[in-house]
Amino acid sequence: MSDIKSKESVFSKYQIFIIVLLAFLQFSVVLDFMILSPMGYHLMKVMDITKSDFSYVVSAYALSAFVGGFAVAGFADRFDRKKLLLFFYSGFIIGTLLCGIADSYEFLFFARIITGLFGGVIGSITNAIITDLFAIHVRGRVMGLIQIAFAGSQVLGIPFGLYMMKEVGWHFPFLIIVAVSMVVFVIIALYLKPINEHLKLKNDENQFRKLINIISNPYYLTAFGVAALLATGGYMLMPFGSDFGIHNLGIEEDNLPFLYLLTGISTMFVMPLAGRISDSVGRYPVFLVGSILSLVMVLIYCNLGITPFWLVVTLNIILFIGIMSRIAPAQALMTSLPEPKDRGAFMSVYSGIQYLSGFLGSYLAGKIVSGKPGMPVENYDILGYVVAIAIILTAILMYMVNLKVKKKAY
Repeated sequence: MSDIKSKESVFSKYQIFIIVLLAFLQFSVVLDFMILSPMGYHLMKVMDITKSDFSYVVSAYALSAFVGGFAVAGFADRFDRKKLLLFFYSGFIIGTLLCGIADSYEFLFFARIITGLFGGVIGSITNAIITDLFAIHVRGRVMGLIQIAFAGSQVLGIPFGLYMMKEVGWHFPFLIIVAVSMVVFVIIALYLKPINEHLKLKNDENQFRKLINIISNPYYLTAFGVAALLATGGYMLMPFGSDFGIHNLGIEEDNLPFLYLLTGISTMFVMPLAGRISDSVGRYPVFLVGSILSLVMVLIYCNLGITPFWLVVTLNIILFIGIMSRIAPAQALMTSLPEPKDRGAFMSVYSGIQYLSGFLGSYLAGKIVSGKPGMPVENYDILGYVVAIAIILTAILMYMVNLKVKKKAY
């Protein structure tokens, strides 16, 4: 592994392959999650379900991902990470396929549970792989490059998915994700080398005891607090984002794909830039700037009424620049916190807590907002205030995490 953990700032060919592969992996997983929210206005109409019903579909993924994250935490560090990744990615593909053939609200609800149970663990495995294979001084850059997948899902996936939903049907985007994921699965199986250096470390704890020790470790508790708050915004605002855009802001349905396209293009440049800057000037300063920008824009955006499309696009781009510029430095800080023997377990618990928070946030959002299908979303401004409070608290807790990481480095 010495060739992978080189101190050189330039990545080797295999490192570049890893980054590209994990980016495509994340693209498929993120798109699977992201594509459902823009479909919200359409699914509520064709399935004749309420806003609360739709929030349950979104939260079903999050709750099952939480269960999956905690279930895998006890043995995450006992297996080759490649094998673990292939197992959970195969389950994710099956769950997404079920979404693609769902013919009722109940079937879709069940399919989202299966998808979340497996797909929710993939992010933590990916972060553990990055931590194992890349030195700390380039980790922010790596996180930023891989997180381009998030922006890519908006640039390519969501507009295309919305277009195909309108032309072919809402099942088709999920089937496309399955096709892409199968190609990625084969490449992982054939070309990714085993990732098993962590197996050489002494790690003979009982699986349940290890989970308890990770959860109760005072050194990790602050990070878990960050995990609980960091996911709040997306899960509270995103499920009703398209509905709010169409019925509150006055966006034409045909313009919705362009909103996601233009937003995604802008964030594609922000993610790697934020990662690179965080490696040079510090992870927390970049995170803090992104948090302040997000805070201001959430309060503005969630209080808008009928707004010209060009202004909606501009505000949405600025909002996502703030949100996206927090992700790479946050993940770089979190991967620097756990001990090597705890990485897989820590990241699984961290991811699980994020999804539990997402479940609670999505459920709460469904209780706060109101309005019949096809009518304006009511109380969306209240969601904005709740998210704003979460952003402030997250910034405070992240400052404490940053101090722990600095102390560990010396």
